[in-house]
Amino acid sequence: MSDNRKIPVKRLTELAMLTAVALIIFVIELQIPPLTAIPGIKLGLANIITVYCVYRYRPWEAAIVVAVRVIIGAMFAASFSTILYSASGALLCLLGMIPVSRLFPKLPIWACSMIGAVLHNIGQIAAVIVSFGSFTVIGYLPFLMIGGIVSGLFTGLCAHFVIERMKKAGK
Repeated sequence: MSDNRKIPVKRLTELAMLTAVALIIFVIELQIPPLTAIPGIKLGLANIITVYCVYRYRPWEAAIVVAVRVIIGAMFAASFSTILYSASGALLCLLGMIPVSRLFPKLPIWACSMIGAVLHNIGQIAAVIVSFGSFTVIGYLPFLMIGGIVSGLFTGLCAHFVIERMKKAGK
């Protein structure tokens, strides 16, 4: 690792703790029954940590937290498809949220989170299309996008309140 990529112990500990919190939230959310009759729509509460990291850490640090959460989370979910769909969604989400948060710093966090949630759903649909070689699932995308907008708004607001609290605490 080059000198500019070394992470001080305190920062590494923060990232590890954020990853652990995201995993705990993910595992708890696995136990919650579906909120709608449409499969795949969930709140995505672990994304509160993703949004927080996008705004408070360097892009590659946020990517590490998300990557570790996705990999270990798939082990908890005991499903290879979980890692495939989570990774594709998380990658597209980060590839959208990081530049949006940097290019439009006055954009509300919840708006960036909504964009990320919709991109996450698009990434998941793309993974399904590639996996099954069928475009029929694309008709499902509008429903997922509506769910993504709602969940992105909720997780973005939560992340916003966490960031504001941390600022008041001087962190």
